[in-house]
Amino acid sequence: MEPVTTARLRIAPELRMFLPVSRRREWHEVTPDGTSTLGHHVESAGIPLTEVGPLTVDGRPVPASHQLAPGEVAEVPPVPRPQRLPAGPRFLLDVHLGTLARRLRLLGIDTAYHNDMDDPALVVQANAERRVLLTQDRGLLRRRALWLGAYVRGSDPADQLRDLLDRFSPPLRPWTRCTACNGELDPVEKQEVAPLLESGTRRHYDAYGRCRDCGQVYWRGAHSGRLEEIVQTAMAWADGDRTPRP
Repeated sequence: MEPVTTARLRIAPELRMFLPVSRRREWHEVTPDGTSTLGHHVESAGIPLTEVGPLTVDGRPVPASHQLAPGEVAEVPPVPRPQRLPAGPRFLLDVHLGTLARRLRLLGIDTAYHNDMDDPALVVQANAERRVLLTQDRGLLRRRALWLGAYVRGSDPADQLRDLLDRFSPPLRPWTRCTACNGELDPVEKQEVAPLLESGTRRHYDAYGRCRDCGQVYWRGAHSGRLEEIVQTAMAWADGDRTPRP
């Protein structure tokens, strides 16, 4: 009987989306080489470690630095949801997630976003401000310097938002942040901002807020119908209503 020379990874169904189409199966064989860690084998399969939950080998908990031995079986589960964050729900989004950033700010979630920041700068800001870096770039999530990141699932902003609410369960405070710069909004008297308003706006609306950082003035105008729909859908989802909506 020939000796066993390989170990096996058991990939949870939720993580198989990261695998090449031709290899989207439950079991993966790897060859221990005395130097490669379990984390290396998982990432080599295509799965960012940011998406992986507590690892076990033959039923016992192990760190990602564990070196597999021939014959061992590693369980690779998804990160538990909701995921608890050591620094609270503070996010930084890469350049491709601008619509999601605006929706998160609409819900009052602390969300940094720049449409001209490269990958190294994103990592620096995420680390300095202890923000979770949200992206669909698996290479970015594999950067060793990054303290914490998360892959955003879905191509539609509504699906992306539901994924984030499900994963992190952040507290929602709609209409409290500037969707342009992420600053917090303060209530402001109408007469204070009247010179900044069009005559029709002054005539039809009385409640206003102003961003304490950039000075942008907000009111619940005609455009807010669609925004209100986004807010109500998100609030329902956060309360457990999983009915798909736009």
